[in-house]
Amino acid sequence: MPTIERKHVRRVSPLFVVFGLVFLFAAYNLLHMVMHNKGPNPGAAVTDALGMSDPVTGLRYHVAVTATDAPYSQWQCRIMYYWYKKVRDMPGSDMGNFTRILHSGRTDHLMEEMHTFVVDPLPDGLDRGYIVLNRPWAFVQWLESTTIEEEYILMAEPDHIFVSPFPNLAKGSHPAGYPFFYIKPAEKAKIIRKFYPKEKGPLTDIDPIGNSPVIIQKSILEEIAPTWMNVSLRMKEDPETDKAFGWVLEMYGYAVASALHKVKHILRKDFMLQPPWDLEVGKSFIIHYTYGCDYSLKGELTYGKIGEWRFDKRSYLSGPPPRNLSLPPPGVPESVVRLVKMVNEATANIPKWETLNRS
Repeated sequence: MPTIERKHVRRVSPLFVVFGLVFLFAAYNLLHMVMHNKGPNPGAAVTDALGMSDPVTGLRYHVAVTATDAPYSQWQCRIMYYWYKKVRDMPGSDMGNFTRILHSGRTDHLMEEMHTFVVDPLPDGLDRGYIVLNRPWAFVQWLESTTIEEEYILMAEPDHIFVSPFPNLAKGSHPAGYPFFYIKPAEKAKIIRKFYPKEKGPLTDIDPIGNSPVIIQKSILEEIAPTWMNVSLRMKEDPETDKAFGWVLEMYGYAVASALHKVKHILRKDFMLQPPWDLEVGKSFIIHYTYGCDYSLKGELTYGKIGEWRFDKRSYLSGPPPRNLSLPPPGVPESVVRLVKMVNEATANIPKWETLNRS
């Protein structure tokens, strides 16, 4: 049985409630404090790891995923955890221990299945319906409240499937991250400068990343996390920024927070692939199934229109997908076929799959 670690499910302290209210109106105090006690400066920018020497392996990283107790989050975590266990001890893996950071403020029925650490959600109303804002606050609490054996942390998401074992992609104090094509700080210069003023440096300081997937030294994340939370809350409070960034707001929050701490990420395009846009798995390490996959029976992509064959995680908001999903028709990219086969393998082997987390 997995070790279960549960924080005292404490209520939000009065200090944080005041802190949250401050952010609803001004939202700068902690940021100011953190910036006067800056974290590490790893040095020069690192823009692409593909030409660098292979990372040093043997430095284990802790796999951490933030989640809620909703069925939609639970079934994804179960699939992710199945593949984590399968690849963790394979040759070439630097994976260490695993923690699901549950930011619902209470236990759930997956506590016995996977190592889980319960933290508080943000105070009511502070996330303004954008639940992802709980992610940086969850990491702040987890880092402050528990002992983590590994020197590095992989920040992952429930809809990640580990395709193959992979080493620690970070290089010393340089974290490793995935470059997202839609994170474009230079194109959002007017807005970005609200949170990263010119005196802090050029916009090229800000990496085109989110917080996940990222492998980062624990000590550096401990410095970045409060600022990440701060900046994200400030962005959400600003109507212009909220409208411009939408569902990727918290990703920009992490990117800006990293730049404020002078942290540059090694950008690894092979860190992750995203079907249906990435057609082949290749040597990538993670499948991220955030996009719906819709195809005609001729194998033609019908994105934006429900296909005759489809796999979309949002089709299963209230409970898990059934076992033995139908495979895609001929002509569908290998990445999509691999995704469905991996989902099917996991669901076939996870006990009580169709009953445990149905609402």
